[in-house]
Amino acid sequence: MPTLAPITAAVPPVRPAPLDRLPGSAADDPFHRIAAAWLLSYGGHTQTAYRRDLHAWATWCEHMGVHPLAAERFHVDAWVRHLSSQPQPRTGRPASAATIARRLSALSRFYDYGIHDAEVLTYSPVASVRRPRVSDESQAVGLTADELRRLLTTAAEHSPRSAALVALLTFCGLRISEALGADVRDYGHDHGHRVLKITRKGGKSARVPLPAPVIRALDDYLAERTSGPIFLAASGDGRYPYISAKQQLDRLCRAAGLPAGVTPHSLRHSYATENLRLGAALQDVQDAMGHADPRTTRRYDRSRHNLDRSPNYLLASSLTSGDGEHD
Repeated sequence: MPTLAPITAAVPPVRPAPLDRLPGSAADDPFHRIAAAWLLSYGGHTQTAYRRDLHAWATWCEHMGVHPLAAERFHVDAWVRHLSSQPQPRTGRPASAATIARRLSALSRFYDYGIHDAEVLTYSPVASVRRPRVSDESQAVGLTADELRRLLTTAAEHSPRSAALVALLTFCGLRISEALGADVRDYGHDHGHRVLKITRKGGKSARVPLPAPVIRALDDYLAERTSGPIFLAASGDGRYPYISAKQQLDRLCRAAGLPAGVTPHSLRHSYATENLRLGAALQDVQDAMGHADPRTTRRYDRSRHNLDRSPNYLLASSLTSGDGEHD
């Protein structure tokens, strides 16, 4: 998990009494203490992502010679301009609008916590910052049905573990963190369905019904195992790490001749687009993917701008189909 950047700039005045209630001691920087308290309410990948965002912000403030708790709006605006125009360390290219919007959202939540919950701060430099407009189309590389079949075949030929993981991601639309976080005890039955209990983003649990290809792949991979993580590390001891799973998926995609840029999220993207193309109800796909907002699911509907689907035609057909019948 990334650690927060060290801070050398002078600490601005903060409310001392509320600060004393937060984790840490008087020797610790208030920014770190507020961050530690705020991050306690998040877990897993969400906490890791937020910690990374705070680290990036603190690093930028250090570059600007200002303490993060003394930063003003123009410091945030300058950071946004830097993110959108300069290659970023992790990717080698400028941050996308979606990434910048997410970082600003995290920063806004952090300062709001410091003001309203911790009651240590009195001002948020993010309060009036303009958020970049995020496209309503998913930016992930999507795969066609034929490309998904090729990937499934390549994974099955590689190993039982690869076959099981790719089947789960393809047929169930799971986030890779949801799949890797599941244990053998989470694989069971519910009202006649074989299901996998997973932990969603934000810590919510869900039971995912498993279609026959996934059940066969999991049974073949698990064999007689009855405990421990479903997906084991190469050594057979411990959970399969995300970075190893991501690298293995990259190799499978190359072997299957898939386009460049495919990520684990591409399979989740393809799960949604293919289901919506096949006529699955938007609400059912939304529930299956664990989206709180249907607008998130609609971003994956490639054909939603198809004029043939306009309700204008449906209503016109209904109101005019009986012309002359009641004369």
